[in-house]
Amino acid sequence: MLFNSYIFICILLPVALLGWFGLNYFGHTRLAGLFLTGMSLWFYGYFHVSYLLIIVSSIAVNYIVSLIALKLEDREGPERKILLVIAVLINLGILFYFKYTDFFIENLNALTGSDYALRHIMLPLGISFFTFQQLSYVIDRCLKRAPHYGLIDYMVFVTFFPQLIAGPIVTYDEMLPQFKDMSRRRIDKDNMRTGIRYFVIGFAKKVLIADTLAGPVNYAFVMPRELDSLTVVIVMLLYMFELYFDFSGYCDMASGIAKMFNIDLPVNFNSPYTSPNVKELWQRWHITLSRFFTKYVYIPLGGSRKGEMMIPGTDTRVRALVNIFIVFTISGLWHGAAWTYVLWGAVNGVLVVWDNLCIVGVRGCDYRRECKVYVPRKLGQVFTFIFFLLSLCFFRSSTIPDALHLIRSIFTFNWNGKLFEVLGYLEAPEFYMVKQAAGMISDAMVGYANLALTVIMLILSFILITRPNSHEIAPKNDHPVRDGVLMGLLFTWCFISLNQVSTFLYFNF
Repeated sequence: MLFNSYIFICILLPVALLGWFGLNYFGHTRLAGLFLTGMSLWFYGYFHVSYLLIIVSSIAVNYIVSLIALKLEDREGPERKILLVIAVLINLGILFYFKYTDFFIENLNALTGSDYALRHIMLPLGISFFTFQQLSYVIDRCLKRAPHYGLIDYMVFVTFFPQLIAGPIVTYDEMLPQFKDMSRRRIDKDNMRTGIRYFVIGFAKKVLIADTLAGPVNYAFVMPRELDSLTVVIVMLLYMFELYFDFSGYCDMASGIAKMFNIDLPVNFNSPYTSPNVKELWQRWHITLSRFFTKYVYIPLGGSRKGEMMIPGTDTRVRALVNIFIVFTISGLWHGAAWTYVLWGAVNGVLVVWDNLCIVGVRGCDYRRECKVYVPRKLGQVFTFIFFLLSLCFFRSSTIPDALHLIRSIFTFNWNGKLFEVLGYLEAPEFYMVKQAAGMISDAMVGYANLALTVIMLILSFILITRPNSHEIAPKNDHPVRDGVLMGLLFTWCFISLNQVSTFLYFNF
């Protein structure tokens, strides 16, 4: 089920809210937990019933691990470390089977000349997210950093539907105490109002912006080698904004729904496209994923504290830079079973390593030491934006040669007129009358109208990424009547624009 669907907005969400608060109001707290788990499983199983077996099995296995860790609580032997290894292998094994089996077979065939048949295993939605979520719990359980929780509490934590499919990646220590806090189980008008504002802002990002930009992008990537320089630049700009508004829109909607339940989800996006360097961009983009990799990959690898070899003339260890590169490469693989994702992660890893070397710094940014050269913040923002845009050529392309061709095309400055064909797929109900009027003049005018509408969408996107973000807007209540009317109109606009329900981009990951 999708947040941007009639069945979710009109049925599941209101029923879930009424059932949760109603059962808690009458003191049936355990039943309320079971009810919320059931609603979350309905939300998840709506995509495909077979997904339920996977997530329920995953929950059962990890909860059994927690029970075994409880039995081993007072033992000092190696049993807990063995249990930790087994738990990690089971979780990663499940993730590998569903997400990377075909990728492994393809590469095995290419390396050995074998001809093993691909399995074409269906990727369960959200498996990367709820696997990492449970990994964080069982790892900390085995290391005696987390307490054991009851089964109902654990199920609510894992399945809570706002963050189940595409994050943010939450941890037990920030979620379970909230669910166990009885004061949060009563309707809070301020939280409900804030949650609605979050939801509407995210709804608008998805329906009015991301879905509109998706048309030309999807069409262009059917024929990436036929695009000229200007078309590649515009398409990549459209994709860059589509990706941001789509994923941050989902996270805003998730935060809003959770807020209606009096649950605070962690911030996952903090105006990343205004970052003055790539290192800071990754501190603002998909923040919870970076947090997970830092705690459970970067630090166990040694972080910045291990290794004897130093970068000459600095206090930076070579081991730290290698660890950063490894983490980003793994992050790329997490996003998808393809070498394009791995290379995308590696490229961003190299850029973050470069920032850590402090050869070129940005004025106004904090560095561990003096940089050799400093550039203005605005210039740093421009370069960061461009570097990330170029890296997305790998992220969106089906193959590495296609990605390299796109990057080369940008700098060949060729023109074949493909732009007007691609922009013809910029479809939105709001544009219908403009296109009809242009068509009454001439067919050529329709192409120019599409170009003008694209420019308007790009300008609007540039403006929005520099304005206060949803986490700065939604909690404010300075003008309740005016803001309520504006949110009502924006929601109505989005609701009537649901002419076709589209999935969120990060459902693929």
